[in-house]
Amino acid sequence: MTLSVEPQIIYPERDGQPMSDNTKQFRWIVLLKENLECLFAADPQVFVAGDLLWYPVEGKPEIRIAPDAMVVLGRPKGDRGSYRQWQEDNVVPQVVFEVLSPGNTLREMTKKLHFHDRYGVEEYYVYDPDRNDFNGLQRLDGSLTVIDEITDWMSPLLGIRFRLTADTLEIYYPDRRRFLTTVELMQQAKQEKQRADRLADRLRELGVDPDAV
Repeated sequence: MTLSVEPQIIYPERDGQPMSDNTKQFRWIVLLKENLECLFAADPQVFVAGDLLWYPVEGKPEIRIAPDAMVVLGRPKGDRGSYRQWQEDNVVPQVVFEVLSPGNTLREMTKKLHFHDRYGVEEYYVYDPDRNDFNGLQRLDGSLTVIDEITDWMSPLLGIRFRLTADTLEIYYPDRRRFLTTVELMQQAKQEKQRADRLADRLRELGVDPDAV
Protein backbone atom coordinates (compact mmCIF):
# COMPACT_ATOMS: atom_id res chain seq x y z
CA MET A 1 0.00 0.00 0.00
CA THR A 2 1.40 3.36 -1.03
CA LEU A 3 0.72 6.34 1.20
CA SER A 4 0.09 9.59 -0.59
CA VAL A 5 2.02 12.58 0.68
CA GLU A 6 0.42 15.97 0.52
CA PRO A 7 2.73 18.45 -1.24
CA GLN A 8 4.02 21.22 0.98
CA ILE A 9 2.40 24.54 0.21
CA ILE A 10 4.93 27.29 -0.42
CA TYR A 11 4.14 30.87 0.51
CA PRO A 12 6.79 32.98 -1.28
CA GLU A 13 8.23 35.94 0.60
CA ARG A 14 8.66 37.97 -2.58
CA ASP A 15 6.27 38.57 -5.47
CA GLY A 16 8.92 39.59 -7.97
CA GLN A 17 7.68 43.19 -8.02
CA PRO A 18 9.88 46.16 -7.03
CA MET A 19 9.06 47.99 -3.83
CA SER A 20 8.74 51.23 -5.80
CA ASP A 21 8.98 52.53 -9.35
CA ASN A 22 10.83 55.76 -8.60
CA THR A 23 12.49 57.77 -5.84
CA LYS A 24 9.40 59.85 -5.05
CA GLN A 25 7.22 56.81 -4.46
CA PHE A 26 9.96 55.16 -2.39
CA ARG A 27 10.40 58.29 -0.27
CA TRP A 28 6.71 58.36 0.55
CA ILE A 29 6.59 54.66 1.39
CA VAL A 30 9.53 55.04 3.78
CA LEU A 31 7.99 58.18 5.31
CA LEU A 32 4.78 56.34 6.07
CA LYS A 33 6.33 53.13 7.34
CA GLU A 34 8.97 54.75 9.56
CA ASN A 35 6.62 57.30 11.13
CA LEU A 36 3.95 54.68 11.74
CA GLU A 37 6.57 52.61 13.54
CA CYS A 38 7.50 55.66 15.63
CA LEU A 39 3.82 56.26 16.38
CA PHE A 40 3.46 52.79 17.92
CA ALA A 41 7.02 52.31 19.17
CA ALA A 42 5.87 51.97 22.78
CA ASP A 43 3.09 49.47 22.05
CA PRO A 44 4.40 45.88 21.71
CA GLN A 45 1.07 44.76 20.28
CA VAL A 46 1.11 46.81 17.09
CA PHE A 47 2.85 45.43 14.00
CA VAL A 48 3.83 47.82 11.20
CA ALA A 49 5.25 46.67 7.88
CA GLY A 50 6.14 47.97 4.44
CA ASP A 51 6.00 45.98 1.21
CA LEU A 52 5.31 42.73 3.09
CA LEU A 53 3.25 40.01 1.45
CA TRP A 54 -0.05 39.40 3.21
CA TYR A 55 -1.66 35.96 2.78
CA PRO A 56 -5.22 36.05 4.12
CA VAL A 57 -6.24 32.46 3.31
CA GLU A 58 -4.43 29.32 4.40
CA GLY A 59 -3.73 26.91 1.56
CA LYS A 60 -4.19 29.64 -1.07
CA PRO A 61 -0.74 31.14 -1.75
CA GLU A 62 -2.05 32.72 -4.95
CA ILE A 63 -4.27 35.00 -2.84
CA ARG A 64 -1.83 37.64 -1.67
CA ILE A 65 -0.96 41.30 -1.77
CA ALA A 66 1.94 43.47 -0.62
CA PRO A 67 0.67 46.83 0.67
CA ASP A 68 3.12 49.72 0.59
CA ALA A 69 2.49 50.09 4.33
CA MET A 70 0.13 48.39 6.74
CA VAL A 71 -0.72 48.54 10.43
CA VAL A 72 -1.94 45.52 12.38
CA LEU A 73 -3.38 46.38 15.78
CA GLY A 74 -3.25 43.53 18.27
CA ARG A 75 -0.30 41.61 16.83
CA PRO A 76 3.21 41.61 18.33
CA LYS A 77 6.16 43.36 16.80
CA GLY A 78 8.85 41.19 15.24
CA ASP A 79 10.40 40.10 11.98
CA ARG A 80 8.29 38.12 9.52
CA GLY A 81 8.93 36.81 6.03
CA SER A 82 5.28 37.38 5.22
CA TYR A 83 2.05 38.04 7.09
CA ARG A 84 0.15 34.75 7.13
CA GLN A 85 -3.14 35.69 8.68
CA TRP A 86 -4.06 32.23 10.05
CA GLN A 87 -0.80 32.27 12.05
CA GLU A 88 -1.68 35.69 13.50
CA ASP A 89 -4.89 34.76 15.33
CA ASN A 90 -6.64 35.59 12.04
CA VAL A 91 -6.16 39.32 12.70
CA VAL A 92 -6.63 41.33 9.51
CA PRO A 93 -4.34 44.31 8.82
CA GLN A 94 -6.74 47.07 9.78
CA VAL A 95 -5.09 50.04 8.02
CA VAL A 96 -3.41 49.92 4.61
CA PHE A 97 -1.60 52.61 2.62
CA GLU A 98 -0.77 52.66 -1.09
CA VAL A 99 1.46 55.21 -2.82
CA LEU A 100 0.87 55.45 -6.55
CA SER A 101 3.47 55.71 -9.29
CA PRO A 102 3.00 56.44 -13.00
CA GLY A 103 3.13 52.69 -13.62
CA ASN A 104 -0.02 51.92 -11.64
CA THR A 105 -3.07 51.20 -13.79
CA LEU A 106 -6.75 51.66 -13.04
CA ARG A 107 -7.28 47.92 -13.41
CA GLU A 108 -4.50 47.16 -10.92
CA MET A 109 -5.79 49.63 -8.33
CA THR A 110 -9.37 48.41 -8.74
CA LYS A 111 -8.22 44.85 -8.04
CA LYS A 112 -6.34 46.05 -4.96
CA LEU A 113 -9.41 47.86 -3.69
CA HIS A 114 -11.56 44.77 -4.14
CA PHE A 115 -8.93 42.65 -2.34
CA HIS A 116 -8.81 44.94 0.69
CA ASP A 117 -12.58 45.23 0.77
CA ARG A 118 -13.08 41.46 0.56
CA TYR A 119 -10.56 40.56 3.24
CA GLY A 120 -11.63 43.05 5.86
CA VAL A 121 -9.37 46.11 5.87
CA GLU A 122 -10.94 48.85 7.98
CA GLU A 123 -9.19 51.91 6.53
CA TYR A 124 -7.60 52.16 3.08
CA TYR A 125 -5.63 55.24 1.97
CA VAL A 126 -4.21 55.95 -1.51
CA TYR A 127 -1.90 58.86 -2.34
CA ASP A 128 -0.62 59.91 -5.76
CA PRO A 129 2.37 62.23 -5.08
CA ASP A 130 2.70 63.23 -8.73
CA ARG A 131 -0.86 64.54 -8.90
CA ASN A 132 -1.09 65.37 -5.20
CA ASP A 133 -4.29 63.34 -5.11
CA PHE A 134 -5.32 61.71 -1.83
CA ASN A 135 -8.25 59.37 -1.30
CA GLY A 136 -9.43 57.28 1.61
CA LEU A 137 -12.03 54.65 2.36
CA GLN A 138 -13.32 53.32 5.66
CA ARG A 139 -15.44 50.29 6.42
CA LEU A 140 -19.06 51.22 6.95
CA ASP A 141 -21.92 48.72 7.01
CA GLY A 142 -19.58 45.91 6.03
CA SER A 143 -17.81 47.44 3.03
CA LEU A 144 -15.15 50.04 2.25
CA THR A 145 -16.82 53.36 1.57
CA VAL A 146 -15.24 56.51 0.11
CA ILE A 147 -14.47 59.26 2.63
CA ASP A 148 -15.97 62.37 1.05
CA GLU A 149 -14.35 65.00 3.28
CA ILE A 150 -10.71 63.88 3.15
CA THR A 151 -8.77 67.18 3.00
CA ASP A 152 -8.55 67.39 6.81
CA TRP A 153 -9.27 63.87 7.96
CA MET A 154 -8.30 62.04 11.16
CA SER A 155 -7.90 58.27 11.07
CA PRO A 156 -10.35 56.75 13.60
CA LEU A 157 -8.01 53.83 14.30
CA LEU A 158 -4.60 55.53 14.25
CA GLY A 159 -5.43 59.01 15.51
CA ILE A 160 -3.22 60.60 12.85
CA ARG A 161 -4.47 63.53 10.78
CA PHE A 162 -4.13 64.00 7.03
CA ARG A 163 -4.05 67.53 5.61
CA LEU A 164 -4.07 67.90 1.85
CA THR A 165 -2.60 71.25 0.81
CA ALA A 166 -2.26 72.71 -2.67
CA ASP A 167 1.22 71.21 -2.97
CA THR A 168 1.46 68.06 -0.89
CA LEU A 169 -0.02 65.75 1.71
CA GLU A 170 0.89 66.51 5.32
CA ILE A 171 0.40 63.89 8.02
CA TYR A 172 0.39 64.66 11.73
CA TYR A 173 0.79 62.61 14.89
CA PRO A 174 -2.00 62.83 17.49
CA ASP A 175 0.15 65.41 19.34
CA ARG A 176 0.25 67.52 16.13
CA ARG A 177 3.87 66.80 15.21
CA ARG A 178 4.26 66.38 11.47
CA PHE A 179 5.50 63.16 9.89
CA LEU A 180 9.14 63.89 8.97
CA THR A 181 11.73 62.20 6.80
CA THR A 182 14.94 60.89 8.36
CA VAL A 183 16.84 63.90 6.98
CA GLU A 184 14.27 66.32 8.44
CA LEU A 185 14.48 64.55 11.81
CA MET A 186 18.26 64.83 11.74
CA GLN A 187 18.06 68.54 10.89
CA GLN A 188 15.53 69.08 13.66
CA ALA A 189 17.74 67.30 16.20
CA LYS A 190 20.72 69.41 15.08
CA GLN A 191 18.74 72.62 15.51
CA GLU A 192 17.57 71.56 18.97
CA LYS A 193 21.14 70.77 19.98
CA GLN A 194 22.30 74.18 18.74
CA ARG A 195 19.58 75.89 20.78
CA ALA A 196 20.56 73.87 23.85
CA ASP A 197 24.23 74.77 23.35
CA ARG A 198 23.40 78.49 23.05
CA LEU A 199 21.31 78.31 26.22
CA ALA A 200 24.15 76.55 28.06
CA ASP A 201 26.63 79.20 26.92
CA ARG A 202 24.30 81.97 28.09
CA LEU A 203 23.91 80.33 31.50
CA ARG A 204 27.68 80.08 31.86
CA GLU A 205 27.97 83.80 31.04
CA LEU A 206 25.59 84.44 33.92
CA GLY A 207 27.70 82.31 36.23
CA VAL A 208 25.29 79.40 36.26
CA ASP A 209 26.45 75.84 35.72
CA PRO A 210 24.02 74.42 33.08
CA ASP A 211 24.74 70.86 34.25
CA ALA A 212 23.46 71.74 37.69
CA VAL A 213 20.20 73.24 36.46
